[in-house]
Amino acid sequence: MLEPLTHGALRSIDACGSPLSYVESGDGPVLLLVHGSLCDLRYWRWQIPALGRHFRVIAPSLRGYWPHAFEQADPTFNLVQHAADLEQLIDAVAGRPVHLLGHSRGARVALELAARTPGRIASLILADPGLQTVPSAAAMAFQRQAVDRLAMGDVEGALEGFIDTVNGADTWRRMTGWFKEMVRDNAATLFSQAAEQGAVFETSRIQPLRCPVLLLGGEHSPPRFARAMDSLQAVLTQAERDVIPMASHGMNLGNARAFNARVERFVLRAHAQP
Repeated sequence: MLEPLTHGALRSIDACGSPLSYVESGDGPVLLLVHGSLCDLRYWRWQIPALGRHFRVIAPSLRGYWPHAFEQADPTFNLVQHAADLEQLIDAVAGRPVHLLGHSRGARVALELAARTPGRIASLILADPGLQTVPSAAAMAFQRQAVDRLAMGDVEGALEGFIDTVNGADTWRRMTGWFKEMVRDNAATLFSQAAEQGAVFETSRIQPLRCPVLLLGGEHSPPRFARAMDSLQAVLTQAERDVIPMASHGMNLGNARAFNARVERFVLRAHAQP
């Protein structure tokens, strides 16, 4: 059985004037996990104990998420600020370059961090990156629909629409209780996310990146994530690419064993490189 992590021992730092909470487990090379939309550090419940057997795993909740969740739109909730907060976390807690893993919107945050401070990144794993290389009217439309439902008090409808659009039809209905609780705790972050600017990422910004890179997709993930990885692979010529079988967008939950094994193998090899 995989050992789940519920909350763990929460720690926190002051990151650019805002509390940034995190948990950590294990010893060895530092592996920093960055969650995506509507999630928080609890999203990594199947990764923290398992990967902590080989690495010092650090899993933060990004600014505005549980346990310090914003309840209304806040301009400090944005991709650049998230990356700046993580810079402070790395300096304060890790004290050395980290192996960085980001999922979905968290992969977009990871890209921002890698572009800003490549010297802090020992290797980079991007799992189904939520990447726009050109403005997407469709992305803005479904976020706006979710926000409109939230504003009317239809929390369940808003979350169902958002989750099913990102992950695939009927995902919300089939999700476990702990996942739904986490998402409900972070529902109001959609007000900030829908208002943030600068979601489009210019891939040329990471062309100078020389660290090992792994692009991970789920076998049943929506096609737009594969297209995002195509655009990254065209620039990151050193990148490896792999697929987690029997999993969709939430691949670290849907097939945790395969996901953990692939991450472990990549990071151990990357860490051993001179």
